[in-house]
Amino acid sequence: MAKAVRIRDIAAACGVSPGAVSRALKGQPGLREETRQRIIAAAEQHGYDFSRLRSDKIKRVLFLLHRQHNISRALPFYSPLFLSLEAQCREQDIALSFLATGPGDPLAEQVLRHQPDAMICAGFFEPELLAMLEQLKLPLVLVDLWSPGLPCINPDNVQGGYLATRHLLAQGRQRIAFLASTLAHYSIRQREQGYRQALYEARRLMPPEYEAIALPQLDTEQALVCAINGLFDLAEPPDAIFAYNDATALLVLRVCAERGLRVPEDVALVGFDDIEPAAWSQPPLTTVAVDKQQLGREALNVLLAERKEASVLLPVSLVIRASSGARNA
Repeated sequence: MAKAVRIRDIAAACGVSPGAVSRALKGQPGLREETRQRIIAAAEQHGYDFSRLRSDKIKRVLFLLHRQHNISRALPFYSPLFLSLEAQCREQDIALSFLATGPGDPLAEQVLRHQPDAMICAGFFEPELLAMLEQLKLPLVLVDLWSPGLPCINPDNVQGGYLATRHLLAQGRQRIAFLASTLAHYSIRQREQGYRQALYEARRLMPPEYEAIALPQLDTEQALVCAINGLFDLAEPPDAIFAYNDATALLVLRVCAERGLRVPEDVALVGFDDIEPAAWSQPPLTTVAVDKQQLGREALNVLLAERKEASVLLPVSLVIRASSGARNA
């Protein structure tokens, strides 16, 4: 039986003190990043069992959100998730902190300032950023995102896209468009898949221009407004739009008001997420409801249970409001 690699073995290999190795492996401050990475690389090379570091109870969790989301527009979705997570952390005597980050940031340095025992990432993160987070050797759970080999908590995005599109088909809509900011995000691709599945089952084929994806080089809101106007400028504009989230569906309502289009008489509309403003809009927005509080609760449950490859799929439901009503006969 091979002898277990000890911290002093790694210290000898790197020419540093055992205390420096301990700080590096636990993500504690007091080391240069170059030294910390060298120690971790040596530990991996010698076969050190990193799970030994996680024997203590989790006391600090860091919640990460990507700045690409446009934090102010993303908060109506992520705030209930974060607050639910905070409440559950409080019950477990866990301190929860928050970090908004993105490419080009000194990610490891930012994370280590919080001295977390574990991390929860919500929404889109580039594979490169996830790889950097995995190098920290801390427990990590993804919410509203999927990556192979990592525990993930997601709403059933495919079913949501399917329900939204089936509802528009049932209202007698003939030209149903899909509107999104990008297809790089896992959840958006899944919602688009549900849209396609519903059309396929209905034996309906929409022209390619009805899949409106915002241009990446513009501000997200500006790019989405351009995509919406592009749909309405078509020779045969859509009579229904499935928007990938409610914030985007609310932009559709604004553009329709500016162009004198009536919702739902001229164009029916369905969003996704069921954020609070969806019920306040005029007309109120039909949407796919996601249990955001449950996303937060499940994330912490998986983290504390150390279910290293768990993939949890939460059910969604359609909330029917005036924006997708049937046209008058």
